[in-house]
Amino acid sequence: MRLTGHKIAVLMESDFYEPEILYYLHRFPEEGAEVHFLSRLWGEKEMTFRGHEHRMPFTVTESFEDVDEFALKEFSAVIVPSGMVADRLRYTEDPAQLPPAARFLRRAFADPAILKGIICHGMWLAAPVAGLVRGRRAVVHNNLLGDLRNMGGSYVDQDVVVDDDLVTARTGEHCHLFARTIIDLLAAPGARSPGTGLWAR
Repeated sequence: MRLTGHKIAVLMESDFYEPEILYYLHRFPEEGAEVHFLSRLWGEKEMTFRGHEHRMPFTVTESFEDVDEFALKEFSAVIVPSGMVADRLRYTEDPAQLPPAARFLRRAFADPAILKGIICHGMWLAAPVAGLVRGRRAVVHNNLLGDLRNMGGSYVDQDVVVDDDLVTARTGEHCHLFARTIIDLLAAPGARSPGTGLWAR
């Protein structure tokens, strides 16, 4: 199994795209990786979210707010999925403060040894952080073309785009291509070992 020892974080909230989340749930462990679904739990021990199409329940027991700097470095990749997950996660009680999920994403972007995966509408979560994807090559859902350009990103018309430690994909229906790209990058000769190192190009 090519990803033994790797840990992958997937951010979660309601209105997720069920086929995508179920694919990650099985595909990454198939390669030996641990998958951790993280959300904002609002002080609760667990929260159950509902899918967008079929209202499928999915219970999350881990909060990204509990992930300190040492725990963050244990993750080889952080994924922002499609659907309305990013829009729900970018809620903030105080308009003067970044949403907690956006702060978590900013921390992940600050570490080039962590692979960042953003698919479809997931790019919404990067929007509150000025300059986070400025100058980066990326693809997003067609509805977010203006958002990406206003954020300073460079749109590439491909189903999956790799820009160093950033992997983006067009829609949730491309989750298999997106996941395969992440797996291949994590497993590539010369890529980082779990918890350490930088990306080979």
